[in-house]
Amino acid sequence: MQKRNKAIALVLALFMLLATAGMTGCQDNNKELPPMVDSIDDNYRTFYQIFVGSFSDSNGDGFGDLRGIIERMDYLNDGNINSGKSLGVQGIWLSPIFSSPSYHKYDAKDYYQIDWRFGEEKDLVELINLCHERNVKVILDLAINHTSTQHEWFVKFKEARKNLDTENEYYDFYSCVATEDRAGGATYQNIAGSSWWYECNFSGDMPELNFDNPKVKEAVLDVAKYYLDLGVDGFRFDAIKYIYYGDTKRSVEFWEWYMKELRAIKPDIYCVGECWSGQGEILEYYGAMNCFNFAVSQAEGFAAMAAKGLSLSSFIGHITSLQDLIQAKNPEGMVMSFLSNHDMDRIAGAFVTENHMRMAANLYLLSPGSPVIYYGEEIGLRGSRGGSNTDANRRLAMRWGDGFVMRDPVGANYPAENQIKTTVVDQLADENSMYNYYCKLIALRHKYPAIARGDYGAVSSAYKNVGGFMIQYEGETLLLLHNTSQEELTVDLGECQGLDGKTFAALCDSIGVGEAKLEGTKLTIGPQTSVILK
Repeated sequence: MQKRNKAIALVLALFMLLATAGMTGCQDNNKELPPMVDSIDDNYRTFYQIFVGSFSDSNGDGFGDLRGIIERMDYLNDGNINSGKSLGVQGIWLSPIFSSPSYHKYDAKDYYQIDWRFGEEKDLVELINLCHERNVKVILDLAINHTSTQHEWFVKFKEARKNLDTENEYYDFYSCVATEDRAGGATYQNIAGSSWWYECNFSGDMPELNFDNPKVKEAVLDVAKYYLDLGVDGFRFDAIKYIYYGDTKRSVEFWEWYMKELRAIKPDIYCVGECWSGQGEILEYYGAMNCFNFAVSQAEGFAAMAAKGLSLSSFIGHITSLQDLIQAKNPEGMVMSFLSNHDMDRIAGAFVTENHMRMAANLYLLSPGSPVIYYGEEIGLRGSRGGSNTDANRRLAMRWGDGFVMRDPVGANYPAENQIKTTVVDQLADENSMYNYYCKLIALRHKYPAIARGDYGAVSSAYKNVGGFMIQYEGETLLLLHNTSQEELTVDLGECQGLDGKTFAALCDSIGVGEAKLEGTKLTIGPQTSVILK
């Protein structure tokens, strides 16, 4: 462990001012800009998703664990986001860490036991405390719609059903139907030796709990309470629409009840739900919690398409419209954008050039709410299902390059020749690397609180590839423009649509492939570059 810490320290010491390097200063020297925010007390944060088993190993067995994350905290956030020596994320989302028979852990065997590969409860507490010292929030991935078939609840449920023991408290713990009642589109599996079929929409190994049973509701509430008492800041809830499969109204009602109970314990709890569905259904859950913005993600999502020079106006329209719709549903709600996650092919593989990847990062990280970075995205890590059809290829080992070798998860067979050749160590030492670009980009986001918290209005220019947002927050107005083309373009701000008569005299920052300059109302933006004006 000491050797690793020394190696990390030596590499991190190579760079001192990444957060500001490569970003232009404000041209209007008479106006003071706010300093980069070094502490925040709200939930408008840049989160980093960690698939725990693939991230960092502390004991040499090749499998990621909680102590491995503790040892990498200086990489994620060194306690001073102005230092320029860490990524500067303000939140960490951990994939499920509970005892489970699978490598992915989305099928809990025991919610109250940390899986042996990941460490012990004391390691989780130590990680939480370290994060809190650095103003970083920690949320746990919690799948409560289903458990493992090895869970004590299911074992007792199965026996009760076989014995027709209706007095057993676990008899109605899981969603279950008689053979002749099997219908409705959900997936069921027979309990061997009986005429009962239990619901299992993801796998026969993942039985669905019965939320018509008050004891089930209390049981899953107790799980969340337990970890809140340990100090976690909230949860990422898996598969929220599966509480009542095919019945959005009842699922929403459950989550509204559940979140009301949790907020009574922790009013500032940070929660986000996974509703992999259309925007209309996603918005239904916003009365309870924030939800991920799936429309921006993946190779065909709004961000990737715009980054490749296609449909920038669609991206802009989506962000402004979604923000308005969320605010109408819940004034406390926020946009939660991302490019890819553990269930998707990694976004780096969607682009022909690295510059397209950087542009996509600009688009979603310089947008409202609380964006989420998937571990390894910041170094361009690749991984896709391909013909093997295995999600393990989307959850490959982080490439640290400091002598500590991680194993890929069970079932992974992603071709080594398709993977990036560089590591974290390589990229730390290269000022122009993807990692250092992300450091600068996240620092730029932190510098302007309005980017995360402001009200967005669409702005368009004479060029289809130049557009963005007018952002208003606490009396301040920013203009954020993107040039997604591969050529330098000059626009006349006086002719842009959506500025409501406002003028912008100060070019404050730019980030991207090119540079930018402002002469009067004429703004010249380099290719695949974003700018901020006041």
